[in-house]
Amino acid sequence: MNSLFIFLIIASYFLCLFLISYKTGGDDSNNMFFRAGKKSSWYLVAFGMVGASLSGVTFISVPGWIEDSQFSYLQVVFGYFFGYLVVSFVLLPTYYKLNITSIYEYLNIRFGKPAQITGAFYFFLSRLLGASFRLFLVAIVLQKFVFDVWNIPFPITVGISIILIWIYTYKGGIKTIIWTDTLQTFFMILAVVIAIFSILKSVDLSLFDYIKSSEFKKYNKVFFFEDIYARNHFIKSFIGGIFITICMTGLDQDMMQKNLTCKSIRDAQKNMISFSIVLVFVTILFMFLGALLYTFKELNNISHVALGNDIRTDLLFPEIALNSELGILLGISFILGLIAAAYSSADSALTSLTTSFCVDFLGISKNTKINKKKRKKVHLLISLLLLITIIIFKYVLSSNVIDSLLTVASYTYGPLLGLFAFGLFTKRKLIGNFIYLIVIIAPIITYLINLSPTLLSILNENIFINCEESIWNCANLYAKNKLYVFGYELLPINGLITFFGLYLCSKKNYE
Repeated sequence: MNSLFIFLIIASYFLCLFLISYKTGGDDSNNMFFRAGKKSSWYLVAFGMVGASLSGVTFISVPGWIEDSQFSYLQVVFGYFFGYLVVSFVLLPTYYKLNITSIYEYLNIRFGKPAQITGAFYFFLSRLLGASFRLFLVAIVLQKFVFDVWNIPFPITVGISIILIWIYTYKGGIKTIIWTDTLQTFFMILAVVIAIFSILKSVDLSLFDYIKSSEFKKYNKVFFFEDIYARNHFIKSFIGGIFITICMTGLDQDMMQKNLTCKSIRDAQKNMISFSIVLVFVTILFMFLGALLYTFKELNNISHVALGNDIRTDLLFPEIALNSELGILLGISFILGLIAAAYSSADSALTSLTTSFCVDFLGISKNTKINKKKRKKVHLLISLLLLITIIIFKYVLSSNVIDSLLTVASYTYGPLLGLFAFGLFTKRKLIGNFIYLIVIIAPIITYLINLSPTLLSILNENIFINCEESIWNCANLYAKNKLYVFGYELLPINGLITFFGLYLCSKKNYE
């Protein structure tokens, strides 16, 4: 597809977003920016959250991951569903009862300001990295298929994306996000449906014929029970999925801020339950598309796309959609779906990061003109921070983006999990400011635990290899054949370490 035509599609899409921003940004008070006046319709929030949750990572990275992982990611998604139930019936009632703007205000109420700052810091770090992952993925696609043709450097590509997001979220904040997310979710799902039927038509198969075919059977294995040592074992993936959802949704200001704009707790719960059901089916749709993409790739001898010296499976979908002559409709829908998926998460991340920084670090209230000016300065500075982070990612990321995203989440969301769990399930009071030390040590211990099987194997290999009768040599032989690989269960492990650390540095609350 011609790069100029792609650029015109993107420009037209953003005109729609700017129109929505204009219509929803009439009241640019902090109350509207942070909470949308608590007047949002639950079904609108639910539909928009699908796009915000999936993002550009799912849109491109999940289909590209199918060759290596088959449908094993679905094990994690089933865990997501049960995690959303916990969010709906444990966390949401707490937030609504306290009538808070930032969910980390709960930590202040429960433990004091140091806990609020700690929680907000880990959210800030987590969401900054997560939003940057997502925007990075879209930026490299736009770079390769549009801006490289015009010799525009990667930093300029990223800069354009950030500026566009900043413009249409500048006034309306979360109110604008709820409406733009709805539009973006629609385009994202539409793009996947068009891609599926375009590829099916090109390989001359009906939907049901492909499902029954041997080609589909290469990729459609969902459940992995064979090897508990493997990273994709069902128990590890399922439990990891539950805690990923609790942390990346229930303990995340970005996702919870939308829920807190609903009119009541009942509406917020209806939003969360309906959203979680839809999310499972939409993810299955993406994985089915991934299988189709690899079938099409094999039939047409398409090579994986390289970015520099790295083979990027993330670029398989854009390569087929834009360069395989499957029709202009697929190309247009892919571009719309791509930018919709990316910006539906990035724009809300920018808004939530601004909200958290203003409320949790600066103590800005929902009103006053002076505070509104501060909020706008923070909004701009965080936009610049996103720009810098994405440019850094270009030179350090090499693995599949969704795997990288969930791995990082294991370290940054673990302290949040431990903090909130300790607050909700104990009545103890923290002593002094030991919390700062605990939330630093817990991720470090988690990282060492993750490395331990490999370190043990190396230790046994190099030191104890000649001790034929020693227990260490037996461990070495076992490790070489059955080396345990940690997966997403690192997140609850991190949370558990944080929880016990807090317990040791606490006392009974007699108030």
